[in-house]
Amino acid sequence: MYAVYLTHPQVGIDPAKPVPDWSLSGKGRARIEAVCDAPWIAGIGRIVSSAEAKARETAVILGAAAGVPVEIVDAMGENDRAATGFLPPTEFEAAADRFFAAPDLSFRGWERAVDAQARIVAAVGKVLDTHDPSVPLLFVGHGAVGTLLKCRLGGRVIARGEDQPPGGGNLFAFDLVSRRLLCDWTTVEEWQGLL
Repeated sequence: MYAVYLTHPQVGIDPAKPVPDWSLSGKGRARIEAVCDAPWIAGIGRIVSSAEAKARETAVILGAAAGVPVEIVDAMGENDRAATGFLPPTEFEAAADRFFAAPDLSFRGWERAVDAQARIVAAVGKVLDTHDPSVPLLFVGHGAVGTLLKCRLGGRVIARGEDQPPGGGNLFAFDLVSRRLLCDWTTVEEWQGLL
């Protein structure tokens, strides 16, 4: 069986709030609500989410559709960028480029990519170690740490080119037993499950 790692879609950017407290935007919420009837959602037997608001909101919507509760794992949070707080989009993209290009270095106090990768891999691994591999599993999280997880599962080096497409609401799947990638980033609207 397989696991899916899904990133939250678009958020309502609020520079006055800490980034982990940002909620889904109307567009992001509508995107997730629109896929609730997808056949693969009904097959999900367990949902595990980051504690950050935007991921939790995504997971709760999908959990209601799948009829399963949402489990929260704090260690699945996005890379820690609290040292800089909110960055305007152009500055943020440049910072993200540096985050991926120099994974052993901290950008202005950000969590290093190698440390964020170790954290997300350990958090997901802990869930997988106790999970029944016959039950499809959905992780709901964030783009940067999702990319770092995908790089590890795929045996790929950390690179910005591995990052999800813009807008969030993207997913990849991996085998629950071998833990190898089954597909690369795909928008949630396009994915039809594994045939």
